[in-house]
Amino acid sequence: MINMRKHNSIKFEIRKYSFINFFSYLLIISILSFNVNASDYDAVKSKGDILIGLKILNLSPDEKSTTSIGGEASVNTDLVPELDIRYFITDNFAIEAIAGTTKHSVRAIGTALGDVDLGHTWVLPPTITFQYHFETSNSFKPYVGVGLNYTLFYNSNPGDVVSVSYKNDFGYAANIGFDYFISDKNYINIDIKKFKINTSNVIDAGVAGIATADVDLDPLAISVGYGWRF
Repeated sequence: MINMRKHNSIKFEIRKYSFINFFSYLLIISILSFNVNASDYDAVKSKGDILIGLKILNLSPDEKSTTSIGGEASVNTDLVPELDIRYFITDNFAIEAIAGTTKHSVRAIGTALGDVDLGHTWVLPPTITFQYHFETSNSFKPYVGVGLNYTLFYNSNPGDVVSVSYKNDFGYAANIGFDYFISDKNYINIDIKKFKINTSNVIDAGVAGIATADVDLDPLAISVGYGWRF
């Protein structure tokens, strides 16, 4: 029988390797494509501009949990595509919306029932972020921001138990990142968000009874990608 934990670890290592390769390719593209003149730097972010980015997102939960049967929750990392759109309401302030969904395997470890496979769930965390973009005299354009999100759990599979429910809820995020412009219309983006996300769970384990859990997911989201300025 295949060791599923080992299988998932190997699969994540492959995804991590692909993520590193993708990042390396973007750096090569940025070096080979560099053609922005110094006089263009101030104009690449202005009021009314729209920036659209296509990225690879690595979402890694930093879970902490309290359960009625002891033990703790374990949630795996996922690597997915992401789309983000930013609109500049002034030369420095922008509003960002991101679109992306992740799938996570869930386990309860060290409980009174032993280690329990709780299947998987899909997570959709639509997030609106308010960003401040610093003015610089070169192609490196850093920013910071804060955001509000509403996390939705859907298409859940309960694994070895009868059912698992996840409570949808509001959360927030701190944001830091930068754009590196390779022309006046194109850029490389690296973005980091630290989310504060909580969910409450009810687990129906059949004849073993009902268990409850309160889980702080608090994932770290790191995305790298290529973007277009309109």
